[in-house]
Amino acid sequence: MSVFEMLPGVLLPWYGENRRDLPWRQDREPYHIWLSEIMLQQTRVEAVKGYYTRFLGELPTIETLAAAEDELLHKLWEGLGYYSRVRNLKKAAQKIMERHGGVFPRRYEDILALPGIGAYTAGAISSIAFGQPRAAVDGNVLRVISRLTENDTPIDSPAYKKEVQAALEAVYPPEAGAFTQALMELGATLCGPNWKPKCEACPCRQFCGGAIHGTAERFPVKKPKAQRRIEERTVFVLCWDGRYGIEKRPPEGLLAGLWQFPNVAGRLELEAALQILEGMGLPPKAVHRQSERKHIFTHIEWRMRAFYLEVGEPGALVWMTPAEIEEKAALPTAFRQFWEEIENV
Repeated sequence: MSVFEMLPGVLLPWYGENRRDLPWRQDREPYHIWLSEIMLQQTRVEAVKGYYTRFLGELPTIETLAAAEDELLHKLWEGLGYYSRVRNLKKAAQKIMERHGGVFPRRYEDILALPGIGAYTAGAISSIAFGQPRAAVDGNVLRVISRLTENDTPIDSPAYKKEVQAALEAVYPPEAGAFTQALMELGATLCGPNWKPKCEACPCRQFCGGAIHGTAERFPVKKPKAQRRIEERTVFVLCWDGRYGIEKRPPEGLLAGLWQFPNVAGRLELEAALQILEGMGLPPKAVHRQSERKHIFTHIEWRMRAFYLEVGEPGALVWMTPAEIEEKAALPTAFRQFWEEIENV
């Protein structure tokens, strides 16, 4: 019997006894599963719980999601990052309304055709919501399989991912949703990244090559990452008449359509920064302080210097009170970190 064939027999009872109580596991509603899987991409479970509950409180149905204003979506997503995810959620909801009468499609191919949904998310929805034998293969699952089989193929190889997906789907039990979630749970709780795997507690330890031979920590193998591009920016946190100046980012590209503090390329000294503000029609009245921060995107690292100033004219910015910013303006984390430094906000 192969490693893959042994998995259902040990993982299903283990999952039944050890599964975490998570909000998105309370039902099999495809909208709920879809939303949770999109939120969980690149984000910790504990961080997602509150976002998930708030999002469904505001947008409880696919219909309400399809009709939601972008400002509301961005505010509900504020702090989660990768904002293209929430924009694709809305696009997919609109497509479901237009092509499927507002009913989430059951066919795997139709799910895969929705904006923002790849093979992993389509597999998760198909198996968990609809009980179909479709694997959801992400980094967690690939890590588990590479350790079980001591396979040194880089897990970011698309061919290897397809190979693992096919091998898992060949052994899927009738309890498809539970099996999918059991694999996810194992990778998240016992066989996780960046720490020693808890082999002594693993239900697969009797047939796991990594546990038997003591090689688990050598896996998975990944291709070397491309070096991030470093960009320096100067940020202006400006106060005028008790309000703070913000502006919209362009509708396309990095952090598209979100709010930001005005900023320019380069790491400016104070004198040059003040000249820039004069040219923007924002004459400085008082300089309060400066702050140094950085923010890491997938392929870019921003190294930022922020100047906190009071200005004498409003220029072309949008000015909001602290309460209005908290209520209406979605500031991505790159800029929110400067906002959180302001006293008495």
